[in-house]
Amino acid sequence: MTGPLHKRRLTTLAALVAVAVAVVVVAPFFGTTTLSPGDILRPSPEGTASDIFWSMRVPRIVVSLLAGAALAASGMAFQAMFRNPLATPFTLGVASGASLGAAVYLRLGLAVGLLGVSGVSAAAFAGALGSILLVYGLARARRGLSSATMLLAGVAVSFFFSSILLFMHYIGDPQNSFRLLRWIMGGLQTLGYSQVLRVLPFVVGGSAIVLYLTRELNLISTGEDIATSRGVDVKRTKHVLFFATSLMVGGVVAVCGPIGFVGMMSPHICRLLIGADHRYLTPATLVFGGAFLTICDLLARTLMGTAEIPVGVITALLGGPFFLWLLLRRGGGLYAAKI
Repeated sequence: MTGPLHKRRLTTLAALVAVAVAVVVVAPFFGTTTLSPGDILRPSPEGTASDIFWSMRVPRIVVSLLAGAALAASGMAFQAMFRNPLATPFTLGVASGASLGAAVYLRLGLAVGLLGVSGVSAAAFAGALGSILLVYGLARARRGLSSATMLLAGVAVSFFFSSILLFMHYIGDPQNSFRLLRWIMGGLQTLGYSQVLRVLPFVVGGSAIVLYLTRELNLISTGEDIATSRGVDVKRTKHVLFFATSLMVGGVVAVCGPIGFVGMMSPHICRLLIGADHRYLTPATLVFGGAFLTICDLLARTLMGTAEIPVGVITALLGGPFFLWLLLRRGGGLYAAKI
């Protein structure tokens, strides 16, 4: 496809990539201790600056890029599938399921891991997976996978899990309650590259499926009847996207905790920048989501000096006003791809 619109979209996408690269290059040098390229290259007996840079800052930036891209792409896919501007995998109970899994682990006082994965992360992923299967089963029980049924089932499961979580908070001891509360706020603290390796397969696999199904997303976003008339197996496509994106988010939440609003804000901002055609919107959302969460994490590490704010707090502070703007914004056409 050629033409002025195609060139403009490619230019916008290239600009987003350039901004993301600049963010990735600059972000590791800032934090509670500001570093310079000279600090990294200058030899020192302890190697403190180099250790901070390569063992803490760089892995953290990579995790933030992967997590942001995954959350943004999954939000975009769900908004197209359900044709709902507020739909994200968190809407369907992934975050509450993961939080409940972590709460059960902490409440039982376990101290076990699985294949090098921390017990809290394994329990959180199990909770997210259980939530995904429960929502899917409830939707299937109505002999279909309609958007309305799945959204209602997801909201019901999310509220139910959240109520159990509140009860466990109430009966839990202060230490475990604080650990759980801190985990629910979301965080990207990492040491070494083990967490990168845990998140990477989920993000690569899920993103590849979303990128492969951009044509189907374009057609489904215009209407299921139109998509069916163009040869799209709507039911099968929804199944694949639902599980691929939910598992991708489950993998991210298990490592980073529930980081809200990235999956809602990023796709909408990218639609304003590049349009609703998912052939361009999908890569733009992946790039923007990664850069956006990296910037939020940079703010979390630097705003209070020596103290660190949970990155989920930063995204919520930005997402709240954006959510209200989205509710008050008039007009539609957010989902139909202009091809």
